Parts: sequence; structure tokens; C-alpha cells
Amino acid sequence: MTPEPATMCLGCWQNLSLPMVLRGPLSLPYRAVGIKPSRMNPNTCTLCEMAFSRVMKARAVTIDATVMFADLRGYTTLTQNLGQAALASLLDAFYDDCAAAIWRYDGLLNKTIGDAVFAIFNFPVKHADHPAQALLAARAIQQRFSERREALLETIGTRDVELGIGIGIDSGETNFGEFGHSHRDLTAVGTVVNRAARAQAAAKSGEILVTSSVQERSGGMVSGPGQDFSLKGFAQPVTLFAA
Repeated sequence: MTPEPATMCLGCWQNLSLPMVLRGPLSLPYRAVGIKPSRMNPNTCTLCEMAFSRVMKARAVTIDATVMFADLRGYTTLTQNLGQAALASLLDAFYDDCAAAIWRYDGLLNKTIGDAVFAIFNFPVKHADHPAQALLAARAIQQRFSERREALLETIGTRDVELGIGIGIDSGETNFGEFGHSHRDLTAVGTVVNRAARAQAAAKSGEILVTSSVQERSGGMVSGPGQDFSLKGFAQPVTLFAA
């Protein structure tokens, strides 16, 4: 966990033993050549994104990672009735809460997809207990949004809509790297990503659903029986646990 902004890029230090300075007077020479805090995680640098192929010696690598999807429930309904200012305020609150929690637990906020976010844990900042880190981030997102929910409902001026967050998490080997040629995309792909996305779709508002892999690897943080779900794209039922 990195509760305060890091002085040096955690990704470069862990993977390359390079002291890339992100903040303070010593960061000025790095800024001059375009190296600055990444928008995916401000405790890593843009070199971790821009020079991925050169640093990793490949366009894509197989990594053990935890993937999390979080979706803002009720947003589609609200788009039909609310003005742009109220919608923007709601999305800002959602993105800010997700980003703060993901970065606090050293995850990478890889994408914002409309009213959803996609995060990856264990790259470039590595943690042996990355499933637990992702689960802690998910719980922090739910807690913060729960605390803000009444104020947000007041801001948007209606209570006739379900407003909450559904989260899905999976863990295991996935491909991470640069995909595409005309449009370069640094992201993760594979079964773990797909299963986390489907678990998020199955989660109720205010719920976190995790796979057996996360349940087994999160050090007893998830208890209780699992439930089998028929997830789109998966031939066999997938057991998910409420966390």
C-alpha cells in the first residue's frame, strides 16, 4: 500500500532498479525529457507506459495479476433524465473514489469505460498478496461511495433510481502488454479479464463478487459459501463469492 504520493517511480525501481524521480526539485530533469507521473497510477511514471516493449523486451508478457471491474449502477437510467452537469458530477465522484482506492493499494487504473473502470494489480508495482490488495481497494470503493450516496442523490435531485457500484474480481495468469498497431493499447487480455468483467455484471448494487482464485489467495478475507453463476461466454458455471 502506498498511502502518500511516492517520490520515485515504484514500477521503475522494482523492475529496473532505476531511481526515476517523480516529485520535488530533482524531478525537473526528468520532466524536461517527458517523464512524469502516469495517469494510470501517479506513483509510477510515463516510461512504464511509453517504453513498455523496450523495458520488457516484448510487446506482451504473461503475468500473475488480479483484475477488477467496477461499474456504476443506475447511470444509464439517469442519462435519460439528468442534465450534463449533474451527470458529470456523478461520474467525477465515481472515478475519483475508484482512482483513490486503486492507487492507494498500488493498482493500475488501466481504463475508464463509460460508467465503469478496469484496474490491474501486480503490475508494474508488484505485491505477493495482490488479490488481497485488490479486495481492499474494492471494499474502500464501496465504503466511500456508500458514505457519499445520500449527498450524490441530493445533488442529482432524484431518489427514484438504484445508485450504487457492482464490482467483480478475478486473479491468475493474464497477458499484459501493447496490443494493436495503428492504435497502441497498453492493457491486459485473456480469461481472467473476461471472468472479472462477467463477475462484475453479475454483482448487485453495493456488492463485490470474487472468483474461487481470489477467495483462496486473499488470506481468509472472504468467507461464506460460494454460488454458481452462468456467466456469458463460459460453458461451465463459475463459482463466485460475495466479499
